Amino acid sequence: MLELRAIRKTFDDHSGGHWVLADGLELQVARGQTVAVLGPSGSGKSTLLKIIAGLEAQDGGEVLFEGVDLAGVPPERRGFALMFQDFALFPHLNVQDNVAFGLREQGLSRGAARERALGMLSVFGLQAHARHKVWKLSGGEQQRVALARALITAPRLLLLDEPFSALDAELRASLRQEFVTHISAAGITTVLVTHDEAEARAMAQKGYRLVAGRLQPLW
Repeated sequence: MLELRAIRKTFDDHSGGHWVLADGLELQVARGQTVAVLGPSGSGKSTLLKIIAGLEAQDGGEVLFEGVDLAGVPPERRGFALMFQDFALFPHLNVQDNVAFGLREQGLSRGAARERALGMLSVFGLQAHARHKVWKLSGGEQQRVALARALITAPRLLLLDEPFSALDAELRASLRQEFVTHISAAGITTVLVTHDEAEARAMAQKGYRLVAGRLQPLW
């Protein structure tokens, strides 16, 4: 289970403005559950994911996973995967090596990592593109590669930051169902942030809206 307890986070911009992004924010996500956090741009959704991932420190409160306080645990030791809206693929690597990257970081040999990556690509129907450069793929194919790269490391938690916002409406609808299928099959605990309520309801068992630094339950 992921648990956020009394998370506080403020931000001062260059013009002297003071923004409260989290004000005693509380959240629980059960194992294998997908929870959506909705809100407009600038409401703090992405910052919340970065706090969970360990990429940004909160001003107060606790982030716990399976009952363990993650204070002081660096991002690379949390076992979480974060997917961005711009895919964040490596343009100098082919599709197979992009998917294998996380396994190589975990110490797996190049050959073993590539073999497992090819197996994961077959799950997504992308094995024919294994040796292609990622920038030659369509937007939908790139997003499938990004998810394959995230899932291959068997993360304890998957964090999705507006994963379909760069895609057209028809592709978003088909991909979100595909994501639900793969995430459910892997049984991965997931937090999705989005501004699209239809997308959130299609993918998540619970939904919240981030308002004035707190989460208001929607369903």
